[in-house]
Amino acid sequence: MDHHAHHQHAPMAAGHKDHDHTGGYDEHAGHHTANFLQRFWICLLVTVPVLLLSHMIQQWLGLHITFPGDRYLLLALGTFIFFYGGWPFLTGLVNELKHGNPGMMTLVAVAITTAYMYSVAVVFGLPGMDFFWELATLIDIMLLGHWLEMRSQMAASRALESLVELLPATVHVEHHDHVMDIPLKDLQQDNVVVIKPGEKIPADGIILEGSSYVNESMLTGESTPVKKETGASVIGGAVNGDGALRVRVTGTGSSSYLNKVIGMVRSAQGAKSKTQNLANKVAKWLTIVSISVGVITFIVWLTAGRELAYALERMVTVMVTSCPHALGVAIPLVVAVSTTLSATHGLLIRNRTAFENARRLTTIIFDKTGTLTMGSHEVQQVIPLNGQFNAGEILQYAGAVQQNSEHHIAHGVMRKLKEEQLELWKSSDFQYMQGIGVKGTVNGKKVVAAGPNYFKQEKLTMPAIPDSIDQSTDTVNFVLIDDQPAGIITLADSIRESAADAIAQLKSMHIKSFLLTGDNEKVAAAVAQKLQMDGYLANVLPHEKQNKVKEFQGKGEIVAMTGDGVNDAPALAQADVGIAVGSGTDVAAETADIVLVNSDPQDVVQMIAFGRATYRKMVQNLIWAVGYNVIAIPLAAGALYPKFMLSPAMGAILMSVSTIVVAINARMLRVR
Repeated sequence: MDHHAHHQHAPMAAGHKDHDHTGGYDEHAGHHTANFLQRFWICLLVTVPVLLLSHMIQQWLGLHITFPGDRYLLLALGTFIFFYGGWPFLTGLVNELKHGNPGMMTLVAVAITTAYMYSVAVVFGLPGMDFFWELATLIDIMLLGHWLEMRSQMAASRALESLVELLPATVHVEHHDHVMDIPLKDLQQDNVVVIKPGEKIPADGIILEGSSYVNESMLTGESTPVKKETGASVIGGAVNGDGALRVRVTGTGSSSYLNKVIGMVRSAQGAKSKTQNLANKVAKWLTIVSISVGVITFIVWLTAGRELAYALERMVTVMVTSCPHALGVAIPLVVAVSTTLSATHGLLIRNRTAFENARRLTTIIFDKTGTLTMGSHEVQQVIPLNGQFNAGEILQYAGAVQQNSEHHIAHGVMRKLKEEQLELWKSSDFQYMQGIGVKGTVNGKKVVAAGPNYFKQEKLTMPAIPDSIDQSTDTVNFVLIDDQPAGIITLADSIRESAADAIAQLKSMHIKSFLLTGDNEKVAAAVAQKLQMDGYLANVLPHEKQNKVKEFQGKGEIVAMTGDGVNDAPALAQADVGIAVGSGTDVAAETADIVLVNSDPQDVVQMIAFGRATYRKMVQNLIWAVGYNVIAIPLAAGALYPKFMLSPAMGAILMSVSTIVVAINARMLRVR
C-alpha cells in the first residue's frame, strides 16, 4: 500500500515541471505561427509585381510591360522573396541536416534554392526563361500550407488551455466573519470557499454545508449532473447547479484533479507513439525518393537532348511537388485531437502506445470490486427469526452496535438504516471481534452482530438459513439479542447496471472477458454467469494477479487489465494495456496506461472503439499523404510528356490541398 501511496505524486511532479516548460513552448509556437502568416502576406504583396514583370505571365494575360533594367528589378524582388519568405525553410534545412535527419524543410529548401540559382543565372545571360514567378508562388503557398499545419497543431495545445479555463478567475473565501473575493492563484489548502449557484468550482474539496447538483461532464464525461451533499467531494472545474455550497479546499494548483488531467494530456501528447514514428520514417523515405527522382529526371531530360533550362525546370518541379507536408501533419494532428477528446470523455491517456494497442486487444481481465460491481455491500433482506422483534427493530439493534465499526458490512447496515429513516440508538461496551463481528450493549440488552463463525467459536448451533437467501452471492450476518438469535441481515455487492451491456459489447468486438477476484468460487461464478463472461479466476491473492496476466500473455493473448490501482499495480503494469478505474485521487494509479475517471465498464468499451477509430484515422492520413506523392512525382518528372506536364505552382497547390484534407480528416475523429 505504501509503495502505491509513494507513487501517487510521482507523475504530478513531472507533469507540473512539464507544465512550465510547455507553457513557454505554446507562446513560442504562437509567435512562430503568426510569423509564418506575416511572411506569407508580405511575400504575397511582392509577388504581384513579380508576376507582372514575368514574360510568361505577360504572354498569358496579353500584356506587354518592358523598360530598361526590368529584369534587374525582377531579380531584386525575387531575391527578397527568396531570402525573406524562404528563410524558415533555409534554416529548417540547416537544422535537419545538422541532426542528420533530412525531412520536409530540406525538400522545400532544395526546391526553392534550385529555382532561385537557376533564375539568377538566366538574368545574367543563361539562355532560357527565368523562374522568379514560380519561385514566388511556391514560397507563398508553402508559407500558407505551413501556417495551416502549425495552426492545427496549436489547436492541440489550445485544447489544454481550454481545460485550464474551466477554473474561475476569482474565488469567494470565508475570512473570519466575512466572505472576501481573492484571485484563484492565492487560494490555499483548507480555505473554506463559498460557491454560489451556477458558479464554477475553483478547486477540489469536501462539502461542509449545502447540497446541489454538480455538472462534472467536462471532467468525467458523466452527462447528468451528480447530486452532492455534505461530506461529498467536488472537483475543481465542475459547474455548480442550483444550490449554494460551502467547501473546504483539499487540492489546489498542481495537486488538483484538473491539473493531473492537464499533466497527463500533456505527457500523452508528448509521448511519441509507434505510429508517429512510422510517419517520420515514411517522410524520410519520401525525401530521399524525391531528391533521387529529381536528379534522375534532370539527367534523363539532358541525355534525351533537351536544353539545360528544360531539364532544370523538370527537376525543380519534381522537388516542389514531392514536398510531403501532408505527411508531417498527418499523425500529430490525430494524436492531438484524440488525446483531447478522450480527456473530455473521462478517458485519460497516459501512454499513447498502449492506447494504440487497445485496437489489438483479445482479452480483458476485470477486477471485480468497483468495476463490474458497485464495490459496496448493500442490505438485501432483513429476516426476523422469532416473534419478539420486527425487521425494523433488528436493523436498529444491528445499526446501534455497527455504528462504531469501519467494516463494509457496517457501512451497508448504516446506509439501510438511514434509507428506512429509522432512529439510530446509542450503544456502549463496543467490542470488535476480528473476522467474526461486533458486540455491544443497546437499551440494556446484550447485542451481537456476527457471521456464521461466531457460532463455531461459541460452540452454539447455528439457526437454519431460509431458502430465500442465495448463499452463493449474499453475505449472511446474524443479530443475537441477549444470546437469542433474533434475526438475519443479508448483504450483497450489487452489479453495476452498465456491466452486462459492456460485456455483451466486448463479445461483439470478439474480445474475451474474465473476472478476477479474491472472493470465493461461488460468488465469482455467480457474477461471471450473470454477466455472461468467458470465465472467472477466484480466490486470487493480490500478489498473484500479475502472474494471472502473464499466463494469458503466455498463451499469446493481448491483455488489458482493469483495476482500482491499490493492489492491482503490478498487474496493471504487466498488462499490454493497464486501465485504472476510479476518479480523482486514484488518477494516481501510476502504473496504468489509461485512467477511466468514472469506474464505468462501459468506458472500457468506448476506449477500445476509440483506439480503433484513432488508428484508422492515422492510417487514412498516411495513405492520403503518400498516395498523393505516388501520383504527383511521376507527373512532375514528365511521365505523361507531351500530353501533360505538372507545373511547379500546380504541384505546390496540390500539396497544400493534400495538407488541408489531412487536417480536416483528423478533426473528424469522434468519441461515440
